Amino acid sequence: MKQKKPLIQWLGLLGLVSLLSYTAAVVFSPLAYPGYVWTQQAVSDLSAANAPSRMLWSQLSSLYSLCGIVSVMMVCVFVQGKMNRLLRLGVYLFAAMNWVSAAGYASFPLTDSGYAGAFQDVMHMVVTAGVVGLSILSLVMFIIGGLRKKAYVSLSVIALIALLLMFAGPVGIGLAPKSLFGVFERFSVFAATGFNAILGFYLFTGFQKYREN
Repeated sequence: MKQKKPLIQWLGLLGLVSLLSYTAAVVFSPLAYPGYVWTQQAVSDLSAANAPSRMLWSQLSSLYSLCGIVSVMMVCVFVQGKMNRLLRLGVYLFAAMNWVSAAGYASFPLTDSGYAGAFQDVMHMVVTAGVVGLSILSLVMFIIGGLRKKAYVSLSVIALIALLLMFAGPVGIGLAPKSLFGVFERFSVFAATGFNAILGFYLFTGFQKYREN
């Protein structure tokens, strides 16, 4: 008889809900922002304090942070005593990144599209630096930890893809014309959200196919 999944595994699907909520906000919020050009502007412009799309952004992304944090915290609980130390550390660092992102961006949205230079904008950049730093560090832990055991190679490969996408953002921004800023910026912002959904799916499966021997 097939064993029923415990609630903690079902909660992993909230990672996918988080990704869908964020995607909806990124795709549809520009409809409420006259003149917004997604290929040239940052995603954070849509949620700026004075952005006409701020209300729609808040509505569409309402499940993004909440579901993302619940999912990754359930992963934290599930991996205790499992996997290896580096992979567990990767999970914990990734969870910390989600908390910094949720609390930081809610507390310090941009005051205006672009960068107005106000204290709130400076703090927004500080939060971004923290999110990027924790994301990179956690993904490196996943890559190294996943390669130590063949059972976790798939997770390691996915983490590597997410890391490459994260780096592709700033590299592309630096090399490509400004008219493509928004395109490459989205590589970075979706890398972390997408990886959170992947972790949630692994949790949903109970990591059964990926356990160490």
